[in-house]
Amino acid sequence: MSASEPGSGTTRRDFFRKSSLAAAGALAGFSIIRNSYGQNADEIKIGVIGCGGRGTGAVDNCLNSSPNVKLVAMADLYQDHLDKSYKNLTDPNRESGALKGIAVDKDQMFVGFDAYEKLLATDVDLVILATPPGFRPLMFEAAVKAGKHIFTEKPVAVDPVGIRRFLAAGELAKQKGLAVVAGTQRRHEKGYLELMKKVHDGEIGELVAARAFWNSGGVWVHPRQQGWDDMEYQTRNWYYFCWLCGDHITEQHVHNLDVVNWAMGAHPVKALANGGRQVRTGKDYGNIWDHFTIDFEYESGAHMLSMCRHWKDADRLVAEYLQGTKGSTETTSGRYILRGDKNWRFRGEAVNPYVQEHTDLINSIRSGNPLNEAEHVAHSTMTAIMGRESAYTGKAVTWDEIMASDLDLSPKALKWGDLPVRPIPMPGQPRV
Repeated sequence: MSASEPGSGTTRRDFFRKSSLAAAGALAGFSIIRNSYGQNADEIKIGVIGCGGRGTGAVDNCLNSSPNVKLVAMADLYQDHLDKSYKNLTDPNRESGALKGIAVDKDQMFVGFDAYEKLLATDVDLVILATPPGFRPLMFEAAVKAGKHIFTEKPVAVDPVGIRRFLAAGELAKQKGLAVVAGTQRRHEKGYLELMKKVHDGEIGELVAARAFWNSGGVWVHPRQQGWDDMEYQTRNWYYFCWLCGDHITEQHVHNLDVVNWAMGAHPVKALANGGRQVRTGKDYGNIWDHFTIDFEYESGAHMLSMCRHWKDADRLVAEYLQGTKGSTETTSGRYILRGDKNWRFRGEAVNPYVQEHTDLINSIRSGNPLNEAEHVAHSTMTAIMGRESAYTGKAVTWDEIMASDLDLSPKALKWGDLPVRPIPMPGQPRV
């Protein structure tokens, strides 16, 4: 690993020291955050942009994370999504009953391509961004310019143009003192935090290799319905179109890539990948692939084997493994193990990281020390994009090349109507 990350001005030792201090602070939060601000704390009004399953879940997590938080505005491309989300949040028959803190008037519910702009024009303090990833750079930038604190789901872009836009807005958020927390919840998970502190303290020595996996059976698919034009079909079936999803390596595997980048204290500098579309071949699977395998190389000389796939009835594994000169680690959500001179396993009390990330966000707003996670989530997203593009093209891709790329997958205009689907990428053929 180099003495400093390019352009950061931060030495490796400084990085690990700061990471360890941040981890220690976050760990302390597990015992004190929930008591730091009681019902007399300043009210925080939140709005959600993107009212699908993840947006609805994020609102639930946020309202349960801290006292005196209210949902006052909602926005989505579709009325049925918004109605379903509101019904779910206010349903008295939910397992835990109707959520407290729902205070959304009808005139604070917005639908359409400009719904996010209308929501940002309200007096909400904190915005949850949970639309398909392809919209995220645009909406993140708009939220920062509107002066809102932000919880953004991952990934934060689907192409290099979007990443650069997101990073620029993240820097503006710092200048404006706005909090930004990303949906990379492992960075708020107590077991990961304790283990990562040990890694950064050198308990497994210098990192020389890593493995990261998201091998699962896949997700939902929404076949085209009568009356849907191209834009409606693609946005309702968004997971299978690269301009909206970024492919599953970006949408899901980013979690595991983020963990390894966190451990390494750096992003990879090169990727060489394989992949394809072997199982999901029907038209409703759009233009994304169903498997990727990548060799990522870090500036230190360490390598990461990355593997993700969506195959039914195949072995499943979502995990990360680190190999150091003095030991190794194994992590999944709920399992954190270190093997070395002193073996260790996390046995502490588990805290829901999906709730904790909102607790940490709101605590940082109220304390006047806003968190800003924009850069690390952007770098982890770009790691996934770099691997994807290496697989799509069949060529090695460097970090500098992908960061400078003019690849922009977004359509020329966000409007209803015709929207041709880009061809399925084929290695060895020009990228369309």
